[in-house]
Amino acid sequence: HHMPLTTAAQHENLDDCLKVFGDLGYVRSEDLANIPVLKQEAKYVTYAPLATTPVPPAAVLLFANSRQSLAITEAVQQVQPSVPPALGRPACAVIPQVVNTGAPALSLGCCGARAYLDVMTDDFALWALPGERIADYAARIQVLAQANQILTQFHQLRRADVETGKSPSIKESLARLQGG
Repeated sequence: HHMPLTTAAQHENLDDCLKVFGDLGYVRSEDLANIPVLKQEAKYVTYAPLATTPVPPAAVLLFANSRQSLAITEAVQQVQPSVPPALGRPACAVIPQVVNTGAPALSLGCCGARAYLDVMTDDFALWALPGERIADYAARIQVLAQANQILTQFHQLRRADVETGKSPSIKESLARLQGG
């Protein structure tokens, strides 16, 4: 589990859930220690669009496809030089992972997230970024997304040239990209 449980009914429900997961071989007892749990209990939890959140966010969630994830990964490595962990199940564990560590994380989602969230298709992953650095991440993501778009065009032009038997230099490919 990833959230503090306060009632006997919540504990019983978790136990029932873990029994089913265990019977399926999905979650083993030794896996439980590796699932992030919030270290500090939150008095309130608010989910809101970033533009309208009433309080500064502890974590910002981004649903991203693989192309978008490329720019996010590059930004993460530039803002907080590290390789973000890639989590599996449960997808919601990405929140305590980020809140506890202050570092970004990626979740590839779980079958529950994919069942309940229409946006969580097989083409998308869930990123969580520390809220206190969101402006830094947004600035780098914007620059890197634009750079990746230009570099994609550059490489597509070079590929087309190579496929027709040409061997363009970098300068020649850049000139072609710039319409020269």
